[in-house]
This record gives sequence, structure tokens and C-alpha cells, in this order.
Amino acid sequence: MLVGPVPAFLGGLSRRVTDVVEELGYVGIAGLIALENLVPPIPSELILPLAGFMARDGRFSLPVVVAAATIGSIVGALVLYAAGAWLGDARLRALVERFGGMLGVSKRDLDRAHDWFDRYGGVAVFLGRLVPVVRSLVSIPAGLRRMPTGRFMIYTGAGSLVWNSVLIGLGWTAGDQWHKVEQYVSFFEYAVLAAIAAGVVAFLWKRRQAKAT
Repeated sequence: MLVGPVPAFLGGLSRRVTDVVEELGYVGIAGLIALENLVPPIPSELILPLAGFMARDGRFSLPVVVAAATIGSIVGALVLYAAGAWLGDARLRALVERFGGMLGVSKRDLDRAHDWFDRYGGVAVFLGRLVPVVRSLVSIPAGLRRMPTGRFMIYTGAGSLVWNSVLIGLGWTAGDQWHKVEQYVSFFEYAVLAAIAAGVVAFLWKRRQAKAT
């Protein structure tokens, strides 16, 4: 391996990810990030810092690494978008009716989610790309609500560009300690969630003030 020993606590997955990135280069980065959207156990918090470290080490071009990761993000998101479009509202409601009780999801919850997405669709996609798990799932309601594909790709690409650049930059900065980046990503995630919450509170406050006048 060119990257050096990977800490034992990261396990076999980390070693396989390292092998793919080393052997396939930019294509491997794009492919892994596309899969990360579909297979949660493959974490971008592991792939992207590694790619950033390898760019710092001179094996990759930093701008091309960011571009490859962002392309992979868009490709993976489009797969889930297509799944949402194929599933459709009727099938989704049938699944919620059958299995929603086990998941704690009701048809009313579904209606609220649709209303929220209809109102904040583009912003929801952009911000969703900065939050783990939501990063993948936000593509499904976008497909369900048939958000224009071009618009979906723009918001997905913009949000992914921010997320990917942060993690790749942290890997670049951390150097051969890139594997420790994952431990600190949660601080960035909390900051994003706090910003979203503050935005929602500000919106509700302004709305209440407008009604009062």
C-alpha cells in the first residue's frame, strides 16, 4: 500500500476503500462516493479525507479530486431520485400504510413531509447534502415530487461540493493523520444542523410578526 498502515480500529472496510482509491484513482473516488449514497456503511468521512491526503502527497490533483467526488455524489443521488420517481406517491402511501407502524411513520407524517418539501424543495436538497443519512434520503422525495432534474442536479451538486470540499480539505490539512478526520466531522454536522434550526426559527418568527401586523 502506498498510503501506509491504516489503524486497526478502522477495520477491513477502511483497507478496502484505501485499495480502491489507490488502484482506480479518480474513478475509484467517484465510484465510492456514488455507492456511499446507496450503501451507508461506506462513509464519505473515510473516503474523502484519504483522497485529500493523497492529493497533498502529490498523487492526485486537488481540484480533480473535488470534481470526481462531486460527480460521484450527483450520480448516486440521481439513482435515488429515479427510485423515488418510479415508486410514486401511491406506492409510497401503500408502503407507509403497511409498514409505517413499525417505523413510527404515518400518512399524516408523509403529508407534512411533502408540504415541507414543496415549500423548501431546493433549499432542502442543498442543506440535506450536508447532513449524514439525510444526504442520501433527500433524493427520494425530490424524485417523488418530480423536482425538475436540472434543478435537482444543481442543488445536489452545490451541496455536495461544499461537503466534499470540507472533508477533502481536512484530509489535506491532516496529512498522514487523515484517518482522524472522521472523529471531528460531527462538529461540522452540528454546526449545519444548528444553522438549519436557526433558519427555521427565524422564518417562523418573521411569519408570526407578519400575521401580528
